Amino acid sequence: MNNKILKLFLRLSLAGGFLSAVADRFGFWGKEVSVWGNWNSFLEYTELINPWFPHSFISILGMMATIAEVVFAACLLIGFKTELFAKLSGLLLLVFGLSMTFSLGIKGALDYSVFIASAGAFALSAMKLKYLELDQFISK
Repeated sequence: MNNKILKLFLRLSLAGGFLSAVADRFGFWGKEVSVWGNWNSFLEYTELINPWFPHSFISILGMMATIAEVVFAACLLIGFKTELFAKLSGLLLLVFGLSMTFSLGIKGALDYSVFIASAGAFALSAMKLKYLELDQFISK
């Protein structure tokens, strides 16, 4: 596969995954395909995979993750600071996968391909070629 197309595919896939998860926690996906379906269910899951955080901090943690996912997705979609936001995405996904693993076991993280997505984000961060990215126009 052409490296330009591969890089674009990684950017769009990661951004789509983040935006889909955010849409789910706000109820935009139908109940038959939803993981959380609403904000409260998302926060319950956030608390489940982060038992080391106090209950009072879970809402803040959920908001921080949601804001990060929206910002990272937007930057990946338009190709703004792609290498940076790909690294941050890889780190966020790795932390998410490790939280799932340490609190619930590794099966969920593997079933949801969290580590694969993290690896894809880190691979994207190593791709120096610019293609359909805002960065290529800003640097000129």
